[in-house]
Amino acid sequence: MKIGIIVHSQTGHTNEVAQKLQEKLSAALDEVEIQQLRLEGGQQVSNENSKIENPPDVSAYDALIFGAPVQAFSLSKVMNIYLEQIPSLQDKKIALFVTKGLRFEWTGGTRAIGQMKKICQSKGGIIMGTGIIVWNKQRDGKIDEVAQKFSELF
Repeated sequence: MKIGIIVHSQTGHTNEVAQKLQEKLSAALDEVEIQQLRLEGGQQVSNENSKIENPPDVSAYDALIFGAPVQAFSLSKVMNIYLEQIPSLQDKKIALFVTKGLRFEWTGGTRAIGQMKKICQSKGGIIMGTGIIVWNKQRDGKIDEVAQKFSELF
């Protein structure tokens, strides 16, 4: 099985989670790739016409994991732009995770996951699981928990 982990990581935290997921999933599966999203012209979203510089082709994967930071209590604009630009996720198995600084999941985490789920499901994707990682002292345990959970999904 080939899994694509597609992330937007502004500070490196989301990418760190993606790398740990890759390590865990690679032990049990054939191929796991990480692809980082970048905007044309830099990381700042200038308007609704902003485009992804390197949009990963989701058809190359049997399953997908999308990861992004929570920004302003919502899904990062870069990930939102990318997900909206994907033509189809028909019958793809998908897991979602977000990283965030504020300690309560309801301070943007559940909203961001909800936004990701809505877009993915509208394009025919099958949501298998989700995870919210708060960037605090307990993050390593939470990352391990999400990695274990995701490894059992595919």
